[in-house]
Amino acid sequence: MSVEPVPPLTAALSCAVLCAGVAGVAALLVSPALAIHREPAPGLDQQGGARPQDHSFGPCRGAGFLGLAVLAAGTAVVAAVAVVADGQATGPAGARVLTGGLLAATALFVLGLLLLPGAAPGPLARLRRLLDGLGVGVSLLFTVWLLTPGHGTGALPATVALLLAAGLSIAVVTGLRAVRYRRASLACSGGAMLSMLGLAGMALAFLGNGQPAGLPVAAGAMVFGPVLSWTGARWAGTGPDDADDSSGYPILAVPVGAALLAAGYHLLRGRSFDDVSIGLGFVVVVALAAREAFAVADIRRYARRVAVQGAHFRSLVSGSSDVAMMLDADLVVRWQSPVAARQLGLSDQDVVDRPFVALVHPDDADAVRERLVAILAGPQRPALIAARLRDGFGRWRDTESTVDDQRSVPEVGALVVHVRDVGERRELERSLDRMARTDQLTGLANRHQLTGTVAALLPGGAVLVIDLDGFTAVNDLHGQEVGDAVLVEAARRLRTGVDPADLPARLGADEFAVATQGPPVRTFALASRLLTMLSEPYPLPDGTVHLTACVGIAELAGAAGAGDALSRAMLALRRARHGGRGSIEWYDEALEAALLRRMTLEQDLAGVVTRGELDLVYQPILDLVEGHPVGAEALLRWRHPTLGSLSAAEFAPVADEIGLAGEIGEWVLHRACRQLASWRRDRRELWLAVHVAGAQLAAPDLGTTVGAALDLHRVPAERLVLAVTEEALGGDTAQAVARLTQVRALGVRTALTRFGTGSTPLADLRRLPVDLVKVDRTLFTEPAGRRGPATPIIEAVVELGHRIGVDIIAGGLEAEAHLDVVRAAGCRFGQGYLFGRPVPPEHLEAFLETHP
Repeated sequence: MSVEPVPPLTAALSCAVLCAGVAGVAALLVSPALAIHREPAPGLDQQGGARPQDHSFGPCRGAGFLGLAVLAAGTAVVAAVAVVADGQATGPAGARVLTGGLLAATALFVLGLLLLPGAAPGPLARLRRLLDGLGVGVSLLFTVWLLTPGHGTGALPATVALLLAAGLSIAVVTGLRAVRYRRASLACSGGAMLSMLGLAGMALAFLGNGQPAGLPVAAGAMVFGPVLSWTGARWAGTGPDDADDSSGYPILAVPVGAALLAAGYHLLRGRSFDDVSIGLGFVVVVALAAREAFAVADIRRYARRVAVQGAHFRSLVSGSSDVAMMLDADLVVRWQSPVAARQLGLSDQDVVDRPFVALVHPDDADAVRERLVAILAGPQRPALIAARLRDGFGRWRDTESTVDDQRSVPEVGALVVHVRDVGERRELERSLDRMARTDQLTGLANRHQLTGTVAALLPGGAVLVIDLDGFTAVNDLHGQEVGDAVLVEAARRLRTGVDPADLPARLGADEFAVATQGPPVRTFALASRLLTMLSEPYPLPDGTVHLTACVGIAELAGAAGAGDALSRAMLALRRARHGGRGSIEWYDEALEAALLRRMTLEQDLAGVVTRGELDLVYQPILDLVEGHPVGAEALLRWRHPTLGSLSAAEFAPVADEIGLAGEIGEWVLHRACRQLASWRRDRRELWLAVHVAGAQLAAPDLGTTVGAALDLHRVPAERLVLAVTEEALGGDTAQAVARLTQVRALGVRTALTRFGTGSTPLADLRRLPVDLVKVDRTLFTEPAGRRGPATPIIEAVVELGHRIGVDIIAGGLEAEAHLDVVRAAGCRFGQGYLFGRPVPPEHLEAFLETHP
C-alpha cells in the first residue's frame, strides 16, 4: 500500500511543537542536573570538622541522561515525520526510524533513572534493578505473546514490544524500589514511561497504515512526559523523603509464574514456539539466572558479614569481664553469656530458667525486685543496681548490674542485664575508708571517725579527752621509735579499758579521746579507770617509762555539734592540766564563758594595731641599794571596746596562736623605742625592758628588726633591754641562744623574766646569753604555814648571778618584808607594787620627779 503524504501544514506544526517541546524540556532537565551538580555534599575535613566535598558528576548524571533521552525521542519523531512528509520513504521506514529512536531513548531513560539520587545505593543495586525490570517485562511480554495468537512475527513489532516491555518494567521497578527521593523517582519514571509509550505508539502507527494521524497526540505525550520527568528531577533537590527499600519482595515470582503457566498452556494446546517466543524465553532465563547469581552472591556476602559479626560478638562476650543475662517479663533468666562460668562460676544449670532475684542476697532482694519491676512498668534510662549475688561456689559477691530494657527490639525482646564483679573495688573502697578513719600508728579511730561517732551519739553520752603528761620528754630522751612504742601500748590499754560500745580514738601526738554512751557516773568511773591504766609503768627494752595522764570530760547534752563537744572537752582538759597530774575535770559554764571570751579575742585581734587600740604602761625598776629608779618595764595593754583594758597575759597567747604575735611585738618595740627617745630628750637616763614573744624570738630577722628600730628612733642600744620568759625559750634552746646572741651583738641587753616559774634549771643560766634575770616572788616568799626568812633559794640565785656576771631583779615586791629578804640576799634591783603599779608614761614621769 502506498503512503499518502502528510499535509505540509500538519507536518510543519507537528515538527514545530515537537522541536519546541523537546528543546524546552531538555533545557529544563539540564537545569536541575546542573543544580544537583553544584550542590555540595557533606563530608569531613582533616581536623574532623564538616566541609563541603568537591563537586561530583555522579548525582547529576541521572537528570542529564533523562534530558538526553528526551532529546533522542524528540529527534527520532521529528526525523520520522520529516522523512515521511518529504515523500522519501514509506511508513515502515519511518517506523524503523522511530524504533531506533525508541531504542536509544529507552537506553538513556533507563540509564538516567538508575543514576538518579536515591534510586539505587550502588552499582550492584543498579544492575539488580535492571535485571528485575528486564525479567518482569520480558516475562509479561512472553506471556502476552503466547496467549495472543495471530500477531505475526514481524521484527519491528517484536522489537518495539520488547523495548517497551523492558523499558516500562525497569522504570516501574526503579521508581518503586527507590531507597530515597521516592516521590521524585516515581515522577521521573512516569515521565519516562509516557515518553516511551508515545514513541512506541508512533512507531506502531507508522507501521500499521502509514498514516501518522496520531502525530499531534504523540507530540503532546512527548511533551507532557518530559515535563513530568523535569518535575521529578526538581523534587530530587528538595530533600530526601526516605522510604523503606522493597528489594526483599519477590516481584519476579508473579510474572515468571505467569510465563510458566502460559508456556504450559501453549504446550497443552499443541502449539509450537516461534522464534520470538524462544528468544523471549531465553532472555527470561538469562535474566533469572543472572538475578539468582547476584542473589547467591548477596547471600554469601551477607553470610560472611553475619559470620564476622558473630565472631566479633563472641569475642567481645567471651573477653568481657561483664556477665550478660536476658530476663523475660517474669524476671526469669532465659540466657546468660558463657563468661559467667569464668567470672562467677555460674553454669547454665544454676541460672537459666530461674528467677534472677533468687541469685540476690536476701537483704538486697526486695530492692532489686522493685527496681526491675519499675523498669518493666515503663520506659526508663538504663538503670544501675548494686547488690550481692551468690556465685557458683556459694559465696556472696559485690556486684553492679546495668539493666537495659530491650523488649521493643524484636531480635532481643528481653531485659538485658550486664553484671560486673566489683568486689575488689568495694574492698579497696572499704580499705581506703578504714585508712581515712583510722590512726595509722595505733590502729585507733582518728579524729574524723570520732567526730562522726560523737555526732551520732548526740544529744546523749559524753566525750573524754586524755593527755599523757611527760610524753614529750620520752621522745627527747629515748627517740621517736620509743615514743611510738609508748603510744601503741597506751592505745592497747585504751582498747582494754573501754566498754565494747565505746570508741577510743587518737587525736594526735599524745592526746587520745573516748566517745561513750554511759551516764555521768559511769563516765567518771571510766575516766578514773583509764587514768590508772595509763599511769602504770611502760616497760621498754631500754628501760621503763613512767607517765601520768589527765582527763577532760564534756557531756554531749547541750552541745551544738561534734566539734563543739570536742572543744568543750579540750577546755576541760586544759583546766585539768592546771590542776596537776592525774586530774579529771568536767566542762561547766565557767569554761563556756572563757570559751566565748577567747572567741571574742580571736575575732577582734585582727587589725588591733591598725585601729590603735594598743597601749604601753610602765612599771619602775629601782636600785635597792641607792633607792632611785634606774629603769622601767614596758607592759602591753589592749583597750578592748567591750571587754575593757586587757593585759598581755590574757591576749598574747591568743595572738601567738593566730599568727599576730610578730606584728604586735614589732609595734611594741617601736613604741618603746619612741618612748626611750622622748626620755632622752628630757635627760632621763633610764633603760627600758621590752618583752619579746616566742614567735619573735624564733624569727631569723630579729636582730635586723631591733637594729632598724634603734636606728629609726636614734636610741642607744644599751638603753634597750629585750626580755624573754622561760616559756618563750621553747624546746629549741640552741636557736634561742643564737637569736639572743645576735641581739647582744648590737649592744642591746637581754633579760630572762619570771625565773623560777618554769623548768629552766640554775645550770642553764650559764648557757643563756642574758644580762639580767628577773626572779619570781616564789623564790623569796615562804609558803603558807611556814615561818622564818626564805633566803636560801634567793641567795643561791643571787650568788650564781654574781659568779656568771648576771644582775638579779627581784620581781613582785609588795611588802617591806619582801624587800628585807632580797636586800639581805644581796639582790641589786627590785620591782613591784611596793614601788609602783604599771602606769602611763606621764604618771611614771611624775614618779621620777618625786624619786630622783
